[in-house]
Amino acid sequence: HLATVKRPRVVVTERQLLHYRVACYERMREILDAAGVELQLLVGEGTPEEKMKKDRAIIPWAIDIPTHYFLGDQICWQPYGQYARGADLVILNHENKLVYNLWLLSLGRPKRVAFWGHGRNMQSMNPDGLKERFKRWTVNKVDWWFAYTEESADLVAKAGFPRECTTVVENAIDTRELIALCERARRGGKAALREKLGLGNGPVGLYLGSLYREKRIDFLLDAALAIRQSVPDFQLLVVGAGPQEDTVRAAASAHPWIKYLGPLQGFEKAQALVAADITLNPGLVGLSVLDSFVGASPMFTTDCGIHSPEIAYTLHHREHGGPHMRRHPGLS
Repeated sequence: HLATVKRPRVVVTERQLLHYRVACYERMREILDAAGVELQLLVGEGTPEEKMKKDRAIIPWAIDIPTHYFLGDQICWQPYGQYARGADLVILNHENKLVYNLWLLSLGRPKRVAFWGHGRNMQSMNPDGLKERFKRWTVNKVDWWFAYTEESADLVAKAGFPRECTTVVENAIDTRELIALCERARRGGKAALREKLGLGNGPVGLYLGSLYREKRIDFLLDAALAIRQSVPDFQLLVVGAGPQEDTVRAAASAHPWIKYLGPLQGFEKAQALVAADITLNPGLVGLSVLDSFVGASPMFTTDCGIHSPEIAYTLHHREHGGPHMRRHPGLS
């Protein structure tokens, strides 16, 4: 009798699973399975504030792990040692709050460990503070790095990690479905689409993303009011959910030309993208920049200093006073 050959096993941990990651993990599982490798995805839960964004997803084959938050959600405890034990590779998110990672790296270290992330907190207001210095110290505690973008890889290298042991992932979402949905939405005509959304004939700005402090929602609404003064038929669509949802609802109630549509996915999201002329996001820019690429609505943002690594997919075009969007390698 031939002995059963044990398949290599890769473990990925996610503090919380968000909807835009689902296609990535499904495809990873498919590719690894074809190569004879088992993928285990360990999934926890977000904080109460994060859950207000309503962007959580479920993958039936993912493994739920217990999640506990302490000190005002600044510390997260997710014991997953039983799954990491004996794994051939464990991929961890590089977050300071994930204290179980420190135990794993010091006492229960698997064969190989990799970090997945940015190299630092891009939203930190104190980049030389204790938290960021600690994060730079942990950069070198793994065997491999999966960096979000080239900018992330540069940050990791500056912290002393060898570039030859770093893979640039070009963090993205699977845009193929959204491209098809936008093409379908365009077939009905922009005028009919705007009428369906309760919009007039004037130019339309779109905000698409979660509604929280770092997105500078107050700035967005103030900017929309200023635009309206110069362009009397300007209209604003707001798509998303989060802690500042009430602020947007109040603005929409006071100004009928501001339309709040709540969180949208699928064809409804595509309709909003196609109806817009420009995308407005004065605060933190992340993966939403790919939505603006797909919708062909140029993104306008600010040099606010708190953008996620995906801001690397844009280049500022000073000559014309607006952003130039660099084509993302994963965009069809």
